[in-house]
Amino acid sequence: MSREEVFAKLNAVFCDVFDDEDIVIGEATTAEDIEDWDSLEHITLVAAVEAEFGVKFSMGQVVTLKNVGEMVDLILSKIA
Repeated sequence: MSREEVFAKLNAVFCDVFDDEDIVIGEATTAEDIEDWDSLEHITLVAAVEAEFGVKFSMGQVVTLKNVGEMVDLILSKIA
């Protein structure tokens, strides 16, 4: 799966989790950029991403993510 394909699927997950079809994520997108992205929604988002891509993240991996680009890198490393 290409980086662009991961971004496309991930963007759909973000739209679904945050119930906002206008969300467009990018490499540098963070919780600061999405209004409803708080700690509770972060857990929901991570679970939805794991389900969508068929991967599991450790807590250590999740807490070190700084932006969506790093999440894409992590997803790509898990599905490779």
